[in-house]
Amino acid sequence: MASGLEMELQYLPKVGPKRAALFKTELGVETVGDLLGIYPFRYIDRSKIHAIGEIRPDQAFVQIRATVLSESVLPGKSGKEGRLSVIVGDGTGEMELVFFKRIKWLGPKLTQGSTFIFFGKPTVFNGRVNMVHPEIDPPDSASSGVMTGVYPSTEKLKNAGVTAKVMNNLMNSALAEALPHLKETLPEYVIHEKGLVPLSFALRQVHFPTDQNALAKALYRLKFEELFLLELSLLKQKFIRSRSDNGIPMPRVGEFFNKCYNALPYSLTGAQKRVIKEIREDLKSGSQMNRLLQGDVGSGKTMVAVLSALIAVGNAYQCCLMAPTEVLANQHYANISRYLAPTGVQAALLTGSTPASQRKKIDSGLRDGSIGIIIGTHALIEDTVVFRNLGLAIIDEQHRFGVDQRARLWSKRTDGRLPHVLVMTATPIPRTLAMTLYGDLDVSVIDEMPPGRKPVQTICIGENKRLAMYNFLRDEIAKGRQAFIVYPLIFESEKMDYQNLQNGYEQIVSRFPLPDYKVAIVHGQQTTEVKNFNMDAFAAGRADILVSTTVIEVGVDVPNASVMVIESSERFGLSQLHQLRGRVGRGSEKSYCILMRGEKISKESRKRLELMCATEDGFALAEEDMKMRGPGDLEGTQQSGLPIDLKAASLARDSRIVAESRDYATRVLEADPSLSSQRNELLATALQGSKYIQKDYSKIS
Repeated sequence: MASGLEMELQYLPKVGPKRAALFKTELGVETVGDLLGIYPFRYIDRSKIHAIGEIRPDQAFVQIRATVLSESVLPGKSGKEGRLSVIVGDGTGEMELVFFKRIKWLGPKLTQGSTFIFFGKPTVFNGRVNMVHPEIDPPDSASSGVMTGVYPSTEKLKNAGVTAKVMNNLMNSALAEALPHLKETLPEYVIHEKGLVPLSFALRQVHFPTDQNALAKALYRLKFEELFLLELSLLKQKFIRSRSDNGIPMPRVGEFFNKCYNALPYSLTGAQKRVIKEIREDLKSGSQMNRLLQGDVGSGKTMVAVLSALIAVGNAYQCCLMAPTEVLANQHYANISRYLAPTGVQAALLTGSTPASQRKKIDSGLRDGSIGIIIGTHALIEDTVVFRNLGLAIIDEQHRFGVDQRARLWSKRTDGRLPHVLVMTATPIPRTLAMTLYGDLDVSVIDEMPPGRKPVQTICIGENKRLAMYNFLRDEIAKGRQAFIVYPLIFESEKMDYQNLQNGYEQIVSRFPLPDYKVAIVHGQQTTEVKNFNMDAFAAGRADILVSTTVIEVGVDVPNASVMVIESSERFGLSQLHQLRGRVGRGSEKSYCILMRGEKISKESRKRLELMCATEDGFALAEEDMKMRGPGDLEGTQQSGLPIDLKAASLARDSRIVAESRDYATRVLEADPSLSSQRNELLATALQGSKYIQKDYSKIS
């Protein structure tokens, strides 16, 4: 039988097979180490004994040392089971303790004259302060002198008798089992340089802190270790790659870049110029570029992508741009073809809808190199697609692709050289999160909007203003404009009281009837053909209103659309609301985003909607979104995948430690990129642990 952290939970005192099975299904806990890895989410300070005379009913929890003065069982009302009333005193006052359960067991224990420590939440009944079902400990109990952790639990665990007190007792037993066998997980020099407490101290104190200072030291140790190992695992591949010479050198800017640049009808923003310079340096270096390009909706990422692609073509290489949807691929193709007109560079579009005859021509053009830039969807990664000389892959809205799909682009070269990679996203990601999620990428940010782009006026209204909103839509349509109306659902849900898409569509059609108005509808349940037909009808101006789910969130470009109405806006996160708002304001006309909200919304939802009305800064909104919702929900980041599940640290709350651990990981890797020296043996071992094992996608994104 394994011992220490590896010991199966069922062998811990007072667990057994049945309770162990429950811990596994409810909390994913199988070993003593798993159990100790569940940290308290808050603490109750049991270091203070309160005097009864000082206790107020508004206090959270209090602890008293008191003597039983009297006890009696009082009958319940109308045949209900009675209650046990115990009067206790400590010389400063008296208090009633009330028990509705375990009366037969507690009655004989709480005898007159006996002294105990009672811990619970004070309440008021009939004008007197009392406590209902307090915890009872002997007067010399060790638990009364420390801060007590409150752990995550579930209804099934509670119903099976795993109370807060039982959980604390199990943690105590787990520590007694694990600590004698515990080995340090970080090298001595790291502990010394960072001033970290030993692991045994950290584990003991995080579960049973003796005071706030000890808890702070324990939490810092555990958070730093998690984030440091995470950053090491992500940065290690980047260090190895940056020192390799199997990238493709592109020394020239080339005539195609200059022709396109000189023909632009406007000047690039300072941010666009800065990012192009960063990309240019990468392409010249001889090492593979792996860069994330972040830019808010409308900041001009496509122009940066085109000029980067033309550098590749100017060095006799091909470029592919992969988009997540046919609509977005079509849109990119139309825009990029316009930019390429002065250059003579040939571009092509390849999607699932491309006819066989056209595919044959494209396949031929890719093989002989006559097609310089190919834009497409997943169709680009099919085995039949063969490039003559792929040098740059641009991936748009990369979180919409699985890593395995992206990896297949690499089979397009057979000489061992690695194409450069530019990953683009219009979803603003807070800096701390971007640094960690994309730890092995260099990050460029376009943080400046092109001149002339008008701000979108955002207002939030309730149901009582719906008719006024419809009248406003009619006025805008009369001016020749178009409108989006977005719903969070497709089908009716019994549990949700907000309007769904189908009802909404019928309501809009009745308010905006033919022949004066044309309404199109788009949602995820439609076939690609139907979806594209309706989307194209709206883009071409044949429909006045597009009723949709969030499938239009990414990339649809309709400059004539001036109004975005978001129904049940309280159901969306900030980042998603911001993406939807970015669908309007793309033309020269004043644009509006109308957030329709329910009558009863939470405080947090209200704060989100107020923030949306207050700012158009996507990065500021993303920071707030992460603080409010945690990092897991942002822009589908769960599937982009951190290699580990953080237990102590939070990317949202611990940004200072994130930056610190990243800096320190960089220093360690600068001295020893492969962690092969003896002093880094523990780190190399830690990164081989199951939670860090991941496919090496550092060459992809």
